[in-house]
Amino acid sequence: MNKQAFADAIRAGKADHALRILYGASPSVLESQHNRYLHALRRFSEIFPDRDDIRLFSAPGRTEIGGNHTDHQHGCALAAAVNLDVIAVVAFHDEGVIRFDSEGHGRTETDLADLSVREDEKGTSAALIRGIAAKFAAMGVKIGGFDAFSVSDVLSGSGLSSSAAFETLIGTIINVAYNHCNADEAEIAKIGQYAENVYFGKGSGLLDQTVCAYGGFVFIDFLDTEKPYVEKYRFDFESAGYHLCITDTKGSHADLTEDYVAVPREMKSVAAQFGKEYLREVDEFLFLRSIPSLRGKCSDRAIMRAVHYFKENRRAIDEAQALDNGDIDRFFDIYRRSAASSANLLQNHYANAKPTEQGISLGIMMSRLILGDDAAVRVHGGGFAGTIQAFVPTFKTEEYVRKMNALYGAGSCYVLRIRPVGGAEITA
Repeated sequence: MNKQAFADAIRAGKADHALRILYGASPSVLESQHNRYLHALRRFSEIFPDRDDIRLFSAPGRTEIGGNHTDHQHGCALAAAVNLDVIAVVAFHDEGVIRFDSEGHGRTETDLADLSVREDEKGTSAALIRGIAAKFAAMGVKIGGFDAFSVSDVLSGSGLSSSAAFETLIGTIINVAYNHCNADEAEIAKIGQYAENVYFGKGSGLLDQTVCAYGGFVFIDFLDTEKPYVEKYRFDFESAGYHLCITDTKGSHADLTEDYVAVPREMKSVAAQFGKEYLREVDEFLFLRSIPSLRGKCSDRAIMRAVHYFKENRRAIDEAQALDNGDIDRFFDIYRRSAASSANLLQNHYANAKPTEQGISLGIMMSRLILGDDAAVRVHGGGFAGTIQAFVPTFKTEEYVRKMNALYGAGSCYVLRIRPVGGAEITA
């Protein structure tokens, strides 16, 4: 569809069915998304004035609910796609280059004739684009190229997985246009992980990409990382009387690589004592009986993090079952125990190198002052800096958002809804 026709269709509400699925049915939300998509179309026209035939794509961020730091040990996790997303206006061509212009981040150009790993691109969006294109090419997909402009409200460092959302977006664009949608959600997730591991240079697990690709509220078992077991659930927290809130505590992620890397390294050091690579391969009861003999061979923290893994893996399963049974009280009981384990055993509330910077701990304390000592609140995602997650009673949401924004700054607290679909093309 040409740009003007698409803009007219959005103004006329002809894309509203798709937008309601992604963002909700509130008139104010739809108006905001109309303005957002029209802005993206205008900026695309300014940056690529010679491109007229366009298509629109979207990929969501994600929130982790249960299974904190279990995926990299081939464990289980509970997570959901959210209504914050990255969108792109795209024009396809056969020029053999991907030109990607992102609002606030400038232009990257990827020559599809050279899909080798580049050391100078490590840690950049250009590396992710090249890696995803390379993986599709290795699958036998011929990519002509495209020009794109994107805007995102999955803020970098927000703990909502902006990188996985971006990877899902690029994978979806290529899959729809050049691969006849032959790659399913699991394959899109693995392609994103491959690009992040090999081209971007970050040894991430597969959780974030899987949630962003599938969408919805999902339980994932990573026992077989080549083909994780994914089950989608339908549970409406709003109908149960709660809003899902994420608060950005404004902690810096700079110099936290060692903190993140240490978690899987220490867990693997325990697994190695049993001749295994991952804790999922270790018998839990044998491990528990062996704790006295492990001391001195592994660090104390590594042993505690291993205990966290085994208990957390089972909690993720129990949380999913509780929600499947509609037992919200049992879910919150397990959720609170998971939160305590992350704080006390996993120890990912703040960086050891910055012991006085405790934005996450401060936010959890503040949440309990607002909501009560039994508040369902925890560190969100990888931890050490970044975000906290809380299930807030709907009658207290306005107060909670106001007070958290007063602590961390306007716009720090997000009220989220679960998005039922992953990477998608938006049609009018």
